[in-house]
Amino acid sequence: MPEPSRSKELPVSLLTDPVMIEACQARDFGRIFQLVKARAGIYPSMVARRCDLTPSRVGEVIAGRRQLLHMDVIERISDGLRIPGHMLGLARRSWETPASLMAKPREPAEAPATAVKSLGAGLPGADVDSILALAAEHDLSLSTLDALHSSIADYWRRDDEHGGETLRPAVVGQLRYVVGLLKEQRPAPLRTGLHSIAAELARLTGWTYFDARQYNQARAYFTESLGLARAIDDRQFMANVLACMSLQATYEDKPGDALALVTSAQDQAREAAGTTPRVLAMLAMREAFAHAALGNRGATHTAISEAHGQFGRISTGDPDPAWVAYSDEPKLIVDTGIAHGRLGEAVLAEPLIADALRREHRTNHRGRAFHAFWLARTQLQRGKLDEACHTAIDALAPAAAVSSQRVGGHLREFYEQLEPFRREPAAVAFESRLRETLPRQVNGSPRP
Repeated sequence: MPEPSRSKELPVSLLTDPVMIEACQARDFGRIFQLVKARAGIYPSMVARRCDLTPSRVGEVIAGRRQLLHMDVIERISDGLRIPGHMLGLARRSWETPASLMAKPREPAEAPATAVKSLGAGLPGADVDSILALAAEHDLSLSTLDALHSSIADYWRRDDEHGGETLRPAVVGQLRYVVGLLKEQRPAPLRTGLHSIAAELARLTGWTYFDARQYNQARAYFTESLGLARAIDDRQFMANVLACMSLQATYEDKPGDALALVTSAQDQAREAAGTTPRVLAMLAMREAFAHAALGNRGATHTAISEAHGQFGRISTGDPDPAWVAYSDEPKLIVDTGIAHGRLGEAVLAEPLIADALRREHRTNHRGRAFHAFWLARTQLQRGKLDEACHTAIDALAPAAAVSSQRVGGHLREFYEQLEPFRREPAAVAFESRLRETLPRQVNGSPRP
């Protein structure tokens, strides 16, 4: 049944009510949803539609069985219910400013005409590139495929170190190149190899968009990757892509989707010939994440046990796919800690994340920053304010070294959780270092 036509704005009397103000400051969304139902006639099903949440999730929040912590979700609630940003500790929302008062972006300083003319003047145009590509002979061999696989391995390494934002144009360009090669007749082994490489490049592109929190674009490339893997019946790689999509669904606060996607991934992996214990361990941990997002404590613990059981069966001679090599023991330990952390089991989570962080490779800037902020959050949950702030300060250097909106989101979540302790010396020291290292995270940045 369509939602009745009504103003999107909440009544001024509600927005100025001390009870509503207090609920917003505490981000008590259960109370907020109850108030908008009672005072504005916006029922849970309408809240779900406006905020891109599932009705069951809204019901769990109202019943007190679920908390909403992700910044993406909080922003969607602010925009969907028209709660001014400052009430929820957010930057001013775009809809709060009338169009007539919107500041016009400053025109960039005009470069000298001669400089603009000469820039790239010696390069052929895109149409000439296309003509030359058609005329070129593509003498493909297995060594060519090996070279492309090496490029992908290098892309992943650089993505860990620096993030995928500047990497993406090169990856997309290579993806288009490989898709172009697939349009020509090839012997079966080469054609299968090209499909595999195109699937990997599409997944990597999707991952860079996911890390930038551009979820629609990420989903499009993940779906393309899934289709490419399906064309050659590579069920293990299909499972890998579905696991990526499951992880993204947890970030979008769609845990039901996350569980459905990872369950499908496990089905694909079980049907594949030669699926290794390392792959099954990775998928079991993604299942644990989905259950934890749903608040299913028992199912989360069962999935964690399954992940550790599969990992214990790993042998040095296993034919692991290259794309699962990252799933080593420190990764298993830190993911176990994060799954416990999602359940609010900070006592279990803290030592696991701390142990894995000590063993993490120094060049993996995104992983170190991401896991350090998780550690800081668990320490804060345990009342260890000084330790939490010290851990978060250590995370700022790797966070600044990598371009990752996902890491930025976790940093902002920790910063918001420090609000009750803002005047404490440790929190003051963290904020001071944050302003020096990543000032945009404090002063407000555009929504990714």
